[in-house]
Amino acid sequence: MDFLIVLGALCFLMFVAYRGYSVILFAPVAALGAVLLTDPALVPPMFTGLFMDKMVGFVKLYFPVFLLGAVFGKVIELSGFSKAIVSSVIRMVGAERAMLSIVLVCAILTYGGVSLFVVVFAVYPFAAEMFRQSGIPKRLIPGTIALGAFTFTMDSLPGTPQIQNIIPTTFFKTDTWAAPWLGVTGAVFILATGLAYLEWQRRKALASNEGYGTNLVNEPEPFDHEKLAHPAIAILPLVMVGVMNKLFTLAIPEFYGSSHSFVPAVIGKAAPVVQEVSKVAAIWAVEGALLVGILTVMAFAWKTVVPRFADGSKSAIAGSLLAAMNTASEYGFGAIIAALTGFLVVARALGSVPNPLVNEAITVTSLAGITGSASGGMSIALAAMAETFISNAHAAGIPLEVLHRVAAMASGGMDTLPHNGAVITLLAVTGLTHKVAYKDIFAITVIKTLAVFVVITTFYLTGIV
Repeated sequence: MDFLIVLGALCFLMFVAYRGYSVILFAPVAALGAVLLTDPALVPPMFTGLFMDKMVGFVKLYFPVFLLGAVFGKVIELSGFSKAIVSSVIRMVGAERAMLSIVLVCAILTYGGVSLFVVVFAVYPFAAEMFRQSGIPKRLIPGTIALGAFTFTMDSLPGTPQIQNIIPTTFFKTDTWAAPWLGVTGAVFILATGLAYLEWQRRKALASNEGYGTNLVNEPEPFDHEKLAHPAIAILPLVMVGVMNKLFTLAIPEFYGSSHSFVPAVIGKAAPVVQEVSKVAAIWAVEGALLVGILTVMAFAWKTVVPRFADGSKSAIAGSLLAAMNTASEYGFGAIIAALTGFLVVARALGSVPNPLVNEAITVTSLAGITGSASGGMSIALAAMAETFISNAHAAGIPLEVLHRVAAMASGGMDTLPHNGAVITLLAVTGLTHKVAYKDIFAITVIKTLAVFVVITTFYLTGIV
């Protein structure tokens, strides 16, 4: 019975997310509903002492990353740099290679630190124009954008500043560059297999004379070919984010050591504040890198950005608050579910997989799929089982960097099920429905899930990290 209560809470949260309701409201409802059915007396203490504690803890650690990432994406958009990057890639690759062009543009933007949601809005108008001119069905646009933005640059490539690559650092005390060769291996597999799938679908459509489509909605206005920034200037902020992320990753531990303390300047006696730098160094590095990226944009496009920065920053802040609170609510939900007796059945089932890396991959990707969130599912899994993963890895002689990369990639596996927020946003922006376009997104989902096991196999066969 306890297991059915936990399962019911998970299914309820998945259902309301699929129906478009806010998980900020319904994550605590689902979690406390499970507590109510298990032990009604525990509802208030679990809400205050566990749900809110974990939720606030997540915001404390990660909200600055959400905020700075959103502001960085917004100034890239306001400056016109995103249009310049898109146009340059299209010129280099060729308009006839529409799908490859869009995948590369999405990859450049996301690896440079631009939010996945910003990438969808920025790239869609160009994708629509290119697909229309090339006679490629519009229904393939979501799958193409998903391959470029929701896969290898989100969680596979080392150093990516996306939140899915940052969360494992706080559990495993690693950095965002963990297991670089395994990450690159997984990225190559996803890119090659994903492009092969999309090309296969394009050829099938061409053979059946399908064309771009008619009676479509949310068609963008034709692209206005205004004067754009030089490509080298446009891409410089993204390069700066990547370079400074690496430099800060190396410099912060050297400067601060493993911990740093200070005494607050207040009247009376105050206990010193001690910060374990090893737990937050990777987060500080990304925050510093995004700040440098924002300042770089402002330095080169001050006159363009400043007149619209007030309104633009408000929308960016609102978006970052929503994204952070959604994930934090799911994190609190996971903490309560993990504290219930029914979760022991789930934990034992997931823990019955003997191989430590396969166990971690299945656990993380399963919870990411259930919650419809890569970051939320991974947070739930690592909050509940990180110590078990670490213990098993030590016993098997597996570096924690490998745990980091497997967890990050697994979180981006089955997360893009139909109720995923990014999927719903992508389909809404492109004016398509799940029935028309989700099949290709799901194919990309399967490919990136398989990539996790390709990476695990590669590690065991070669020992590379």
